Amino acid sequence: MEAIELKNINKYYGKGTSKVHVLKDVSFKAEKGEFVLILGPSGSGKSTFLTIAGILQKPTSGDVLINGTNTRNMPMNSKEKLRLNKIGFVLQSHNLVPYLTVSEQFELVDKVKNTENLSQKELEKLLESLEISNLISKYPNELSGGQMQRAAIARALYANPEIILADEPTAALDTPRVKEVGNLLSNLAHRQNKAVITVTHDLRLLDQADRVYDLNDGKLNER
Repeated sequence: MEAIELKNINKYYGKGTSKVHVLKDVSFKAEKGEFVLILGPSGSGKSTFLTIAGILQKPTSGDVLINGTNTRNMPMNSKEKLRLNKIGFVLQSHNLVPYLTVSEQFELVDKVKNTENLSQKELEKLLESLEISNLISKYPNELSGGQMQRAAIARALYANPEIILADEPTAALDTPRVKEVGNLLSNLAHRQNKAVITVTHDLRLLDQADRVYDLNDGKLNER
């Protein structure tokens, strides 16, 4: 069974002469244990794809299935519970709480989701792998863009989700760090049996991906 499946997704924004067809009959599947890249330039619909896949917004038409369950008519509280327990987001905007230190970001996750998160030992290993162990007492405004991105990755992975959706996770990183993050995402898929879907325009991640799709002008095609 696919961890996540999109069936014939269409998404429009605006009305009348301002109506824009952002995603055009998009279908997609990802299983646990694979690292999937979706490549596309800015404005191709990548972020829209990701927010629909993560049931953060509804498609105009089509279906999103998580572990075989169709989310189309699912009540909002059920969707929120599904996201909380099954889906981890690594967003381009980092999405760190500005008045919490890096360490407190993980404490916040514990307050919202207090079961099945990484152990303290696992978290320490994750922080070491991302080379941010020495930053846990820092606030987001004291971090560089790359450091904030790595902290956001760590926070998303701390909740131990089955599905990881990443939006340009390497955009602020230099080439050596890109390889490390790519290896991390690949290892999460292969060794921890997670479905990892990354939307990006960063071709440096190609070597680590199991499957690659191109998203252009709202149309998704596998390479």
